[in-house]
Amino acid sequence: MKANKTQRNLILGVLFFLPVLFLLMLYPAKHNYEPLNVVHKNVSDIERFISDRSDSILLKDHITVLGFLGKNPLNKNIAASNLKELVYDKFKGFKKFQVVIIVAEGAQEEVKTLKKEINTYEDLRFWHYAFGTEGEIKMLFNSLKSKEALSQDLSTNTVFIIDKDLNQRGRIDGRNKNQVEENKPPFSVYAYNTIEVSEIKNMMSDDIRILFTEYRQKRKGKFENSDTRRNKDLKQNNE
Repeated sequence: MKANKTQRNLILGVLFFLPVLFLLMLYPAKHNYEPLNVVHKNVSDIERFISDRSDSILLKDHITVLGFLGKNPLNKNIAASNLKELVYDKFKGFKKFQVVIIVAEGAQEEVKTLKKEINTYEDLRFWHYAFGTEGEIKMLFNSLKSKEALSQDLSTNTVFIIDKDLNQRGRIDGRNKNQVEENKPPFSVYAYNTIEVSEIKNMMSDDIRILFTEYRQKRKGKFENSDTRRNKDLKQNNE
């Protein structure tokens, strides 16, 4: 009887601690945590763009995934579907998260069709379309840092991460651990290719998660950027 009681307590203890252990593994350890790099500042906001809804859309004070589908958004239905399934569905419950897709004025009917194609009866309240003129779209894109230019129809397969202060986020050194160990040449990541499923599913998802971790730590007063940590290290070394 005593052995059965001990076994039952052991099982209950394991069941209790396993979820806690899992959650701890999800978050980066403090000593290994590095915030997502600011790769460019002063991204233009979209107050001049026309929303597909009654309320206006702004990038400021939001964590935004920004995409450009241009004059023919239906031609980019695969990119939009990948973004919806691999990014939006994962982060739509996070506070102040949104996806904003920039399209050209006159593409309203194609947007309606695209909505039907990617809508799987899920909550798309935080997925927005913003219509602008060719000049407005080019001005917004030129305020971003990108290795590729917009195509002639004002579209691109890449999307950008914009933080609440209109900073473009990415990786100054985009190499993974294996590439660093193999001494591969460094490269920067300014945007993410929505056609490359592994890039969106792994790299981009990780980067958005890291950005949410940064803002969560800021709310708790625990966030330290690299400059703060460096100043602390210098102070400790001088004491």
